[in-house]
Amino acid sequence: MSLEDDFLNLLLDAIKTDRLVLPTLPEVALRIRESVEDHDVSAQKLSEVIASDAALSARLIKVANSPLLRGRVAVDNLQMGITRLGITFVRNLATGLAMEQMFQATSEFVDKRMRASWEHSIEVASISHVLAKHYAGLKPDQATLAGLTHEIGILPILTIAEENPALLEDEEALDRIITQLHPQIGTAILSAWEFPDDLSHVPIDYLDFGRDHDGPADYADVVCVANLQSYAGTDHPLASVDWSEVPAFAKLGLATDVEVHEVEGIAEDIEEAKAFLI
Repeated sequence: MSLEDDFLNLLLDAIKTDRLVLPTLPEVALRIRESVEDHDVSAQKLSEVIASDAALSARLIKVANSPLLRGRVAVDNLQMGITRLGITFVRNLATGLAMEQMFQATSEFVDKRMRASWEHSIEVASISHVLAKHYAGLKPDQATLAGLTHEIGILPILTIAEENPALLEDEEALDRIITQLHPQIGTAILSAWEFPDDLSHVPIDYLDFGRDHDGPADYADVVCVANLQSYAGTDHPLASVDWSEVPAFAKLGLATDVEVHEVEGIAEDIEEAKAFLI
């Protein structure tokens, strides 16, 4: 049995027996979610929680002043930013932004892989935000969070791989393991974080290109299309997927010969969405 098979079996057994150590949300994200669960929470109270993280506070103010969301008056404090964005929007965005600190490791190779995954997640989240706004009729903040978490299942795999140096020398084997297992692990993580079903199922559904369902587009459809759009024109294997065979495009009402990065107005919105995530 090869090292790849050994590692794959180790992960599968850990999943089946609930022994796989799943990452936890950063503390600030947990505190924000707990605060928002209080239906009487005010913008002032929530701002006091978020203010404990200076970097996150600054980024939320930046988002409130972004061209996609800004009003007539510039936002210069956190409470005003929360009032403009809305408490639910802030919860979702803060959760997503706080996750960035999770995508780093001690070894150079794994750290590089995690950062590449985070950068791709930002790209998918940016496109998802705009697709939800212009096509799907879904909440852009929810779509953004779905995009930021669609590859979250990669984290435990890379963390364990970091303890198996021989596997890190075979990137193709590692890629095969990630491709096979990260959707299942991702959904387990988001379920453990008590994400709603329409978000927690995204990691396991977005790569099912034949997926069809009754009713309007959902967040898995949005991330499916956003992910495929993110690879358009590259040499990535998913760039060869025939979009006309993917029901998610029809669900969104998006023509399969349209690259959103080339649509006037849409492309600009994607760049603006990406700017407030970086």
